[in-house]
Amino acid sequence: MLEEPRRIDLSLEPLDDHVVVEPTDEETETRTGLIIPASDEAGCRTGIVTAVGAEAGGVEPGDKVLFPKGAGFDVRLGGAAVKVMRRKELIARVHD
Repeated sequence: MLEEPRRIDLSLEPLDDHVVVEPTDEETETRTGLIIPASDEAGCRTGIVTAVGAEAGGVEPGDKVLFPKGAGFDVRLGGAAVKVMRRKELIARVHD
């Protein structure tokens, strides 16, 4: 008899100055009119910070951030794609 696989809930706690960012794939326009494209040709991407390490000052979970397209490491958690990167790889916080 085959057992149904157990679903394991994983949480990711970044260490030191690492942050976890969930990339967003939509084009973003800020209130001031700055348009951040989501196309593959764009050099930057946006995402939402989901977790921060103890030494990653200046950002908090829930912040929308701008980061280079090739920054960090791609990680899949329970089917969700996230990026783990160092705080210094973030370019800016986006205020909408």
